[in-house]
Parts: sequence; structure tokens; C-alpha cells
Amino acid sequence: MIADKNPKRTSLETLGEFGLIDHLTKNFQLQQQSTVMGIGDDAAVLDFKEKKAILSTDLLIEGVHFDLSYVPLKHLGYKAVVVNLSDVYAMNATATQITVSIAASNRFPLQALEELYEGIALACKKYNVDLIGGDTTSSTKGLLISITAIGEAETKNITYRSGAKPNDLLVVSGDLGGAYMGLQVLEREKEVFKVNPNNQPDLEPYSYIIERQLKPEARVDIANLLQQLEVTPTAMIDISDGLSSEILHLCKKSQVGCNLFENKIPLDPTVITACEEFKIDSTMIALSGGEDYELLFTVDQKDFEKIKGNPNLSIIGFMTDASEGANLVTRGDSKIPLTAQGWNSFKTETDS
Repeated sequence: MIADKNPKRTSLETLGEFGLIDHLTKNFQLQQQSTVMGIGDDAAVLDFKEKKAILSTDLLIEGVHFDLSYVPLKHLGYKAVVVNLSDVYAMNATATQITVSIAASNRFPLQALEELYEGIALACKKYNVDLIGGDTTSSTKGLLISITAIGEAETKNITYRSGAKPNDLLVVSGDLGGAYMGLQVLEREKEVFKVNPNNQPDLEPYSYIIERQLKPEARVDIANLLQQLEVTPTAMIDISDGLSSEILHLCKKSQVGCNLFENKIPLDPTVITACEEFKIDSTMIALSGGEDYELLFTVDQKDFEKIKGNPNLSIIGFMTDASEGANLVTRGDSKIPLTAQGWNSFKTETDS
């Protein structure tokens, strides 16, 4: 048999991040009794003793996930920890330790890595987690950071993506879209700097959204808040890739549909102003912007009175039967199917 000189090549872009993970891991079967949840949620769940262990890992690569022309290394270290802790909190668990591994090219002196670790140390102190290990190695190009977050939780408290039921309320913490708009401001000022290096931009009006991009915070407070309100979420996920993408994850894992109401999506006035300035639709930014690291979760309708009016939470919709699909209910009361337009790390810059 003559070998095919032009074997079929499937672009990673056609699968996207989650499609690629699903494809590569579809034939892997769990073999250890201690593995409660492997691939497929915000974090892994291991059963060792009285409590379950929660693990999540993330890889950040220079030029793909961050741009050091406007991201201070201290902020980068802080953010790298926070985005991992957010996944642990999205399981309704408590983060306890992290490991940090980095690969750096010879353009980074010791002082640069010290600055990076200052940010990591600040995050560890704020979120009460220990740095317990990791690895360092050289890189032929740029900086790579890999962090694994470890946490713990009582079995009864762990919240997966798969527990939502029809008629459950869809709830989100905080406000959305700020991180993406902060990125737009930073990218714009980068281009201005290229033209005129002496230009000193006035970023004060954008301080909130720039902080949302450079120094996000994980919502460690939400678990405590829900406990105080005596509310148990039925499903939960953190918003890293955009609201629409995360809703679709919940729907897929829980086998339900959803109605998301456009007029209920929480937007900070700064975000609305920035969207007007950049001539971008604010709803689209909330749906697809990502990197907000707020928590999106569902609760039983009986808990409505407990959470309504809480300044930290917004009820933005409700879950439906799977046959109804996931929809955005616009301000004009028309229904538009939700699509995952969030960030795709395999998408090339030349693609629209």
C-alpha cells in the first residue's frame, strides 16, 4: 500500500481549546478509585481522606496570554495565581496551596523574576495559600508560567457544572466586561506609544477597567456569602472566557437550556462609557470579553428571596429544558441563540 504523501491535517483552530481537550481525552478512562472528577470541570477532585482534594492548573505564555510591554511583572505574578485560585473557588472549595513553574529566556535578569515572585507572594498572602513547590527552566523565547492550585472541600459542598435543573435561577457575582475593555485601552495606548514614545497617557478615567485586566480578584468571598445566606448553589463555573461560553458549559454539563436576559447583565458605568468610546456593544463585551473571573452559578428558585437585592449578586436569567436551548432575551424581548464567542488561544491573528 502506498503511503499518502499528503495526510489529512486538522487545524487546532477548528477544534478550539475545549474541543481539542475533549478530542484528546475522549478515550481516557478513570482507573483509580480515588479519582472522583478528572477532566471536564473547573478543577479535578481527588478523594484521599475526610475531605476531597481540589486541583486546577493553568499555563500562561508570553505573546499569547500576556504582553509585557504594558503588563508589569508584579501584576502578572499576582494575576497568574488569582486565575488558578478562581477555578478552585468555582468548585465551592477552599484554596490551600499552589505550585509555580516558570520558563524564562536569557533576556530576563534575576531582578525581573524577583518582581514576578513579589506578585505571587502578594496573592499568596491575600488568599492565604502556601507556595509549596514548582520548577524553573530556560526558554528559547519569552516567559512561560504554569501554576497548579490545590484546595479542599467537604463532599457535600463541592459544586460541579452538572447540577443545574430547569427553573433554577442563573446568578452572577460582580460586574462583567471590565477586563476586556481595560485590555482595549492598554492596546490602544501601546499603539500610541509606538508612534510617539514621549506621549504620557492619562489613564485615570480608566483605572477601574485597567485594574480588572491587570489585577483581577478571585471571588473567595462568594462561598462565605452563600453560606451566610443559607444558599447552596446547584452548579457553578468561573467566568474566564466570557459569559456566553460559560453558560453554554453549564448547559452542556447539566443538560439544560437557559434564558439569559440582556437587561439584567451587570455592567459598571465605566465599562459602558468605554464601550461607547470604542464604539463596541456592551452586551457583546459582557458575553464574549472574558477574564472577569466572577462566579456564575445556579440556585433553586426557592432561594430567590434570600439573594434578591444583594449588591454582590445579580440574577440574570433562569435555566430551562434542554430542548429550548440557550438564548439571550434582548431588551426588545426577542430570543437570540447564545454562541461561544469567547477567547480561543488557537485562533490566528489574521482570522476575523
